[in-house]
Amino acid sequence: MDRWAGRVALVTGASVGIGASVAKELVRSGMKVVGCARDVEKIQKLAIELQAAGHDGVLVPFKCDLNNEEEILSMFAAIKDQHKGVDVCINNAGLAHPESLLNGKTSGWKHMLNVNVLALCICTREAYQSMKERNVDDGHIININSMSGHRVPGSADGHFYSSTKYSVTALTEGLRQELREANTHIRATCISPGVVETEFFSRLYKDNADKMDSFFKFKVLEAIDIANAVTYILSAPPHVQIGDIQMRSVEQVV
Repeated sequence: MDRWAGRVALVTGASVGIGASVAKELVRSGMKVVGCARDVEKIQKLAIELQAAGHDGVLVPFKCDLNNEEEILSMFAAIKDQHKGVDVCINNAGLAHPESLLNGKTSGWKHMLNVNVLALCICTREAYQSMKERNVDDGHIININSMSGHRVPGSADGHFYSSTKYSVTALTEGLRQELREANTHIRATCISPGVVETEFFSRLYKDNADKMDSFFKFKVLEAIDIANAVTYILSAPPHVQIGDIQMRSVEQVV
């Protein structure tokens, strides 16, 4: 990770869970991390903690609603103005609503598409343009995917969510191909975790505690496990392209 010291990383959804853990590890590695979320106060608190710990890097909180393209573009403009640009983009933000295909609400479907797919694409595009205009040829774009982007879960309320994660699988491979065609050494990777102990399921099943509890009857992954995968990917030699890391608890069935 030494070659990333002092470089700029954007982490979306950095207020809690995987995003917060990734931001923390990158700061520990000496990076300047712009962490964005709607709830910026949690990122501000984490930034103070990391500063007090004396790490070489720094966490810069930024309030951004990924449902709003104008806010995303304003964020990238601010990063350019204040930090020159983005060298690493971690598209972590994602969400699910328990909306089935037969009875789901259109509003829930749109929200998942906006955050899980469109915001990811916008951030990817803007990160690439930031790298290109500064002749950064060793940047990295990492998409936090899901095992649901590789197999469809049995529960109906996860089917539309799964479709957005299948999109992330396709988008990451498409991005790899486009970067190759552009004769750049910028790399594209996705990480596909199974069940992780974060706020994801408590938000998804806030009205169905019994269903939420069913996901935690075994030892699940922790956010730091995914953060460690991020640093592993960034630590790979520049000629090594890691396409996808699929990871889950040894006790998880599917």
